[in-house]
Amino acid sequence: MRNSVSAQTTRKVAILQSNYIPWKGYFDLLNSVDDFIFYDEVQYTKNDWRNRNRIKTAQGVQWLTIPVRQEQLAQKISETRVDDLGWGARHWRTLAQNYSRAAYFEQYKEQLQELYCGPNSEFLSQINQRFIRALNELLGIRTRLHSSIDFQVHGDRTARLVELVQAVGGTEYVSGPAARVYLDADQFAQAGLGLRWMSYAGYPEYPQVHGSFEHHVSVLDLLLNAGPAASRYMLSFPNQPADL
Repeated sequence: MRNSVSAQTTRKVAILQSNYIPWKGYFDLLNSVDDFIFYDEVQYTKNDWRNRNRIKTAQGVQWLTIPVRQEQLAQKISETRVDDLGWGARHWRTLAQNYSRAAYFEQYKEQLQELYCGPNSEFLSQINQRFIRALNELLGIRTRLHSSIDFQVHGDRTARLVELVQAVGGTEYVSGPAARVYLDADQFAQAGLGLRWMSYAGYPEYPQVHGSFEHHVSVLDLLLNAGPAASRYMLSFPNQPADL
């Protein structure tokens, strides 16, 4: 198996906040490592990807947003509660209306409807992680998942990441490119850890409903349009030609 620690000397780790039905790049980062840590013990940020993402509709790109309560400025993602427990049924209706003609909607309909309309938590972090775990299974991703709440870390932003990597036995940290502006690479080197930057360049297009192609939408768009061939349109699966 690709993520088997025994088959390699490097143990790669990624650490990222949970997002709501993230885009394919989130799952490529997740699939590129052996261990992935949900980093939800940090401040919740409004108008971000924590509680919303985009889908395609006949009228253009549309946001799906989970309504949440921000009761204090320093509120953590893990502390953030949903403001209206009826959001799931509404989101499912919107998805069904806009993707009913997608090639693989019927194949995934039952599983996704259960995710949206079955019992759900009142906490955003738990909802996001539940969806990501389910989407991992549909995409065939076997990376080990952890939560930062299970570890005690200290120090500045980079020091905490270093400690989390060490806590799961990692030897290399894989980061999204946006973190270049704040990560202290020297701290990873001093700890004997490798540091690698993820690239999201070079995604092929896939058959997509509703107008011109759009990369920056939820991975649900990829799944419902490409089905079991979704990995061919991602960057982290080896030997996956993009031609069907």
